Formats: sequence, structure tokens, C-alpha cells
Amino acid sequence: MARCGAALAALMIFGGVSLRLSFGQAPPVILAVDVDKVVVYEGDVSDVTKLATTATETTGTPANNFYPVLWIADIVAVNGTPARGTWTVKGNLLSLSKTPTPGVAIADSSAALFFDWVFDIQQADGTPVGTIMASGWGGAAKPPGSPSSFIQANMAVTGGTGAFLGVRGQAAQGGNTVSPRQASMSEDPALRRILGGGTRRYIFHLFPLFQPQVLAGPAGPAIFHPDFTPVTADKPARAGEILIAQASGLGPTVPGVDPGNPFPADPLQPVNSPIQVSVNGQPGDVINRIGWPGRVDVYRVDFRLPQSISGKIASIQLITAWIPGPAVPIPVQ
Repeated sequence: MARCGAALAALMIFGGVSLRLSFGQAPPVILAVDVDKVVVYEGDVSDVTKLATTATETTGTPANNFYPVLWIADIVAVNGTPARGTWTVKGNLLSLSKTPTPGVAIADSSAALFFDWVFDIQQADGTPVGTIMASGWGGAAKPPGSPSSFIQANMAVTGGTGAFLGVRGQAAQGGNTVSPRQASMSEDPALRRILGGGTRRYIFHLFPLFQPQVLAGPAGPAIFHPDFTPVTADKPARAGEILIAQASGLGPTVPGVDPGNPFPADPLQPVNSPIQVSVNGQPGDVINRIGWPGRVDVYRVDFRLPQSISGKIASIQLITAWIPGPAVPIPVQ
């Protein structure tokens, strides 16, 4: 019988991607998502025929408490890398306070808004990566033990799709350059980018369900020369050489495969998430990233070692959808 402290593992298959689950703490990941043109549409319209009809800038007229709000913003970067997508929020003003003024609900907690967040994240070229969903309190103190980059809000990450399938964690506001613009729900949201709005940063403290990693081969990490001979101490990699890595956990491919099915050879299935290869902390040039034909949750990543690499050992790390995997060493000359 395994020792009590040993990790237990199970294999699950989602959308052709096999996920090895470890019943222990997964390594955390921090995502900083920057949004722009943030507009808060306030539920001040009772006549539904007036919704989204005003072709000029408006000013919302909030109620004292309990009224609905909808937020819309453009995602512009993730961890400093240009990105696209949409952040949408559905919620209610729900002002709580231990020492309330008139109209504020008395409670043992203090908060201003009850929210559901959806971050629909895309690559800079518009390729969908996945969504992250969260629910909780806005205008509230950050939760105990949260990262120092959290400023306010207490949001639980309830899940995700695509590259973020099954993710869990917490989230909060991490910066505010320009406050969101307040508008009436009578304002036409087609004009949001013209009329403008605020800018913000949101921080996600995530525990992914799976991470990218280089598979293990008989002689070490499954990284090969272009002729598919393994990189070994007897045949090390060279600066500037194109290498082939066998990997797992890179997420969905395009057009995709059904659960449990191997990747086909025709058509080849490119990974739709952004993939990076870090070589001793330097970016390697990613040339190819596909599902390995005939295999389940095995991917092929072709990358070029930097010309400037030095030393006898190189540390190779895969990063997919801004989620890093464990680094593995390979011999170089």
C-alpha cells in the first residue's frame, strides 16, 4: 500500500486530452489580465424598448442599492503579452457594511457588488484560447493569504474551458489606471470603443488541472534531433539546432478530436493555445506545435535552440496558454 503522504493519481480524458490528476496541491500560476474600454452599464431603464438605443454618451443613474449592472471590456494583454478577447460581468450592486449608512445593508462583511465574471481570452490574432469564470464579491477586501498583487475583490475561480479546462483558484483587481466609465443601459454598446472607458488589471491565482510537460524517454527527456535520434550526452544538442520534443498537456487542437481519440495525420492538428519554449530562460523559436498523429495527449513541438546558448546543460521549459510546466535538462555543446 502506498504511503499516506504519497500522491495518488487518476487518469481522465476530456476532448481527446488525457489529464493526470494529482490529489495534492498543484503548482500555482499567476495570470495578469489587462482590460481596456471598461464600461459599466447600469440598470436604470425599465422600458425594454429603450435598452441599447441611445447613440450618444450617457450617464447612468444608479439606485440606492440592489440594482443590476453589466460590465464589458476588451482584453488587451495577458502577462504582458498582447492578447484579445472580451471580459463580461453580470452582477448587482449589493452594498454591505458593518456600520451602514441609510440604504446600505447591514452585515458582518463589507462589499459593494456581487459578480459573475467571464474572461474570454484569445491570442493576438483572434484565435480562441479559452475562458476563465469567477464568482464573488467586488469592492471587497482581498481574501486572506492572497498574492500581494491583489488590491481588492474576493472572487473564486469556478472553472474554465479550452486551455483552462477545470482550472480553479482565486482572483481580484490588480490595478486601476483609469476608472471604468458609468453608462446607462439605454446607451448603444456598439459605440463602446468609440465613446471609450476605463482600463484595469485583474490578477488570477490559479491551480491548473494540467500543465505542459516534456515526456520522459528511455534515455532522459523525450527531445530529439531532426533525424529523431534522442538528444543524449553522447549526441548533445547544438546551438541553433532545431529539436523535436514529445510533450503532453498542451490542451485543445484545431479542429480538435473527440474524447479519447488519437490525433489524426490528415489533417494535422495544430495546438490553438500560444506555446512558448524557454531555453535557460531565453525564448526558443517555436516552429511547429501539433498533436502527434496516432497518439492521445502526445504533442510534437519543434523549436530552435538560441544561437547564444552556452554551457553543457540547457534547461527546457514548455509554456502553454501562459501556464508553465516543469523544466527538464538536456546536454548541449
